[in-house]
Amino acid sequence: MLEVLGILVFALALLASIALHEIGHLVPAKKFGVKVPQYMVGFGPTIWSRTKGETEYGVKAIPMGGYIRMIGMYPPNPHGDSQTKDLGRVGLMIESARSEVLSEIAPEDEPRTFYRLSVPKKLAVMFGGPFMNLIIATVLFAFAFSVIGRGQVTTTVREVVACVPSTSNPTGIASNNGGCGDGKVTAARAIGLATGDKVIAIDGTPISSWTELGPALSSKADKNISVTYIHNGEQITKSAIAPSAQIPVVDSNGVPTGKYQTRGFLGISPSVELIKAPVTQVPGYMASLTAMTFQSMASFPARVYELASQLFTDAPRNPESPVSVVGVGRISGQIVGSQDITAKYKAVDLITLIASLNLFLFAFNMVPILPLDGGHIAGAIYEGLRRQVARIRRKPLPGPVDTAKMLPIAYAMSLFLIAMSLIVLVADFIKPLSF
Repeated sequence: MLEVLGILVFALALLASIALHEIGHLVPAKKFGVKVPQYMVGFGPTIWSRTKGETEYGVKAIPMGGYIRMIGMYPPNPHGDSQTKDLGRVGLMIESARSEVLSEIAPEDEPRTFYRLSVPKKLAVMFGGPFMNLIIATVLFAFAFSVIGRGQVTTTVREVVACVPSTSNPTGIASNNGGCGDGKVTAARAIGLATGDKVIAIDGTPISSWTELGPALSSKADKNISVTYIHNGEQITKSAIAPSAQIPVVDSNGVPTGKYQTRGFLGISPSVELIKAPVTQVPGYMASLTAMTFQSMASFPARVYELASQLFTDAPRNPESPVSVVGVGRISGQIVGSQDITAKYKAVDLITLIASLNLFLFAFNMVPILPLDGGHIAGAIYEGLRRQVARIRRKPLPGPVDTAKMLPIAYAMSLFLIAMSLIVLVADFIKPLSF
């Protein structure tokens, strides 16, 4: 039941994100006087709609996006009808689409077309949608990390390892009589550390995070160390030998490098706690996350190709592979339905998942290719630059950029996106990822 609830929460969050994205386009468009006949969430057959004023508001059957329909998205052919004769197949396609768009413009609505907007207003309308997703992501990340807290590995003891792991005892668990056989007793056991104790210093060197513990023990192999920790609110310092151990070396992302380091072994496993971050850290965190999202976008086609090549093989699915809305919905259900994590951790995981979705929608829509918002933004920027050059050269200002000429690229991009979406969707059914 909880898993179904998680899927439902994600579905509603997805619809809300799409709806708010389109509102980001709708509000400035109406503010600047553009006529908007339709505001729709989803594609395909209309499930529900209601007309208010001159705009039909509705929900469609397939929740894979949304749109607002503004009149005059493509300008008239700058050459008039004189050059529409003897066009090739592509040219006829462009002019057919242009004619369809222009045919719905009544004479009195001519001043209310999108193509007549100034460059700054075009940018405001087209950037409004992605910007709304960025705002949603920022608010959700800020709430998750500054109000609830971000899960971080701490120096609070979750479990004490009794023996130094060895070939004969890889888990480090003591025998029934409490001995370690041919292994060594860990410093944590010798000192008497217990679950819930918090290590705060090694040999007088303050330890404020789990990542600082390894370096503090790097030169302490088989040496006597003093460990300062908090036990039931009381600060205690005890000494013991830190036996040597071969510890895997990990990179900055926590991924094992295949190398090992000999250092002193304390013998504790850490607890993960929700640590609230100051709101002042949110802008820097968002900048870092946004940069990582754009980097991930650059490798998206390659990762989809890798996923497709392994789809019908026995090879396990890469955990970093792309996920469709079906896969994300399943993960949301697993988060909410999990019996192993508390409600607070579920809330953080679910909120950050929805925030990450909105950050992806922002980055994805900023790709400067039609039919994405970024394509229209790129066209408006080009239009502005072209006019600035004309002003500098004291030439007549050129008309609107003829975005209709980009329709072949838009159609090709649409087919490409549909193909990638289908590959990821099939993968989420055949080789689903788990939380």
